Amino acid sequence: MIRVNGRQVEHIDGETVTGLLTRMSYVFPLVIVRIDGAVIPFEMFSDAKVPDGANVEVLHLTSGG
Repeated sequence: MIRVNGRQVEHIDGETVTGLLTRMSYVFPLVIVRIDGAVIPFEMFSDAKVPDGANVEVLHLTSGG
């Protein structure tokens, strides 16, 4: 199991950040992803694996004025 934004989610062995975002239906174009407190650079989303037991935070960025 992993925790995504406080919710328990099944762990899939070998799943990348991109795969997790797709599976969780996160389609917002600007997000920051942290795994166990470490920020994952956008360029690494397709390579970074989500380990079992991880705490994942997905933060949507918005702008306004």
